[in-house]
Amino acid sequence: MVFYFTSNVVQPPVTLFMGLDKYENEDLIRWGWPEDVWFHVHKVSSAHVYLRLEPGQTLDDIPTTVLEDACQLVKANSINGNKMNNVDIVYTMWDNLKKTAAMEVGQVAFHREKEVRMFRVEKRSNDIVNRLNKTKREESIDFRAEREKRDALERADKKRIAREQREQEREDEKRRQEEAELRSYNSLMKPENMTSNYDAGNDSDEFM
Repeated sequence: MVFYFTSNVVQPPVTLFMGLDKYENEDLIRWGWPEDVWFHVHKVSSAHVYLRLEPGQTLDDIPTTVLEDACQLVKANSINGNKMNNVDIVYTMWDNLKKTAAMEVGQVAFHREKEVRMFRVEKRSNDIVNRLNKTKREESIDFRAEREKRDALERADKKRIAREQREQEREDEKRRQEEAELRSYNSLMKPENMTSNYDAGNDSDEFM
């Protein structure tokens, strides 16, 4: 079961989501998307909250208002973190999450520490939390199937782009050849490059 929340502080609205428990967090870690941003209370047990970006977007593209919503949601879903002030929320792209066999269920580390960011939440904002909770919905998701569907669409899109590039390259090459032929023809048609029977010494009277 996955819980979905709608953040309407931007247009179009964005979706935040988190697993029901640590076992579903494990599935989200395993079958996450490259576009997913992972949020967690720093050094405190909490829910794993995700934000799915558009392809090509980065952490720098997340509006501050959306960061605030995500971090308030993480804090509110941490038993201890919810009671604390001045809580740091860590966030990073999904592909920076590191999982080893020795780790406990739901536990993660990072491949690259320098790509982990923090957002300070001074205190709980009931206005934000209540607004997000009003949009809460539950769905049963086949994480693996969703990821495989996403990857299949990406492969198809890459093939389409490659095919269009090849077609464009052929068109460009054809145009270059036509332009080269035209330049060659124009060069031949210049007066200094043109000859006549007279130029060749073939006077018509003499021929007669």
